[in-house]
Amino acid sequence: MKIEPKIIIFDAFGTLVKIGTSRSPYRKLMKWLKTNGRKPSPNDASIIMSKAVDIAQLALHFGQVIPKHLLNEINDDLQFELNTIELFEDTIPTLQILKKHGFKIALCSNLALPYGERLKTLLPSLFDVVVFSYEVAAIKPEQQIYEVIKAHFDCVMSEMLFIGDHPVLDVEKPISLGMNARLIQRVKGEQLSDVIGDLTSRK
Repeated sequence: MKIEPKIIIFDAFGTLVKIGTSRSPYRKLMKWLKTNGRKPSPNDASIIMSKAVDIAQLALHFGQVIPKHLLNEINDDLQFELNTIELFEDTIPTLQILKKHGFKIALCSNLALPYGERLKTLLPSLFDVVVFSYEVAAIKPEQQIYEVIKAHFDCVMSEMLFIGDHPVLDVEKPISLGMNARLIQRVKGEQLSDVIGDLTSRK
């Protein structure tokens, strides 16, 4: 017997929010580190998004003290980028409808600390739980980050539906763990109602 989802989990960027203008501050930092002798690692992105540190602390973690002028430049780029983050127009109305229909809702996202802190000021207090990678020291598709949500709701995986824009992190991995999952493709003009409209129409 198929279990209907009771908990809707959303990814953040590309699903509920978007960056207006990217300045790629972390890429600038990593490029400087490479120029100064640090060899890039496949784990770099994981480290950036799983540690609750600022730019200067991150550079120290990678073994370098970043010059003040470059630190100011990167932080300026970061702040500019953070200020361009905005919600998709259908984000708040959709979350409100889901709550009205009795669903529990969660937010689960891979991101660096400054982005998470910015989202906390933008997103409404409609989420039952918010799980950011840097707060739990784990990133999607590591099982631990999904388990945090499961433990919060004390539910089984089949009661959760994950919605996001990444085919692996938001769809394939959740399904492999026993969740339901649906892909949203904002670049193709898809709206949240296209993805979850059937959930609210039958309740």
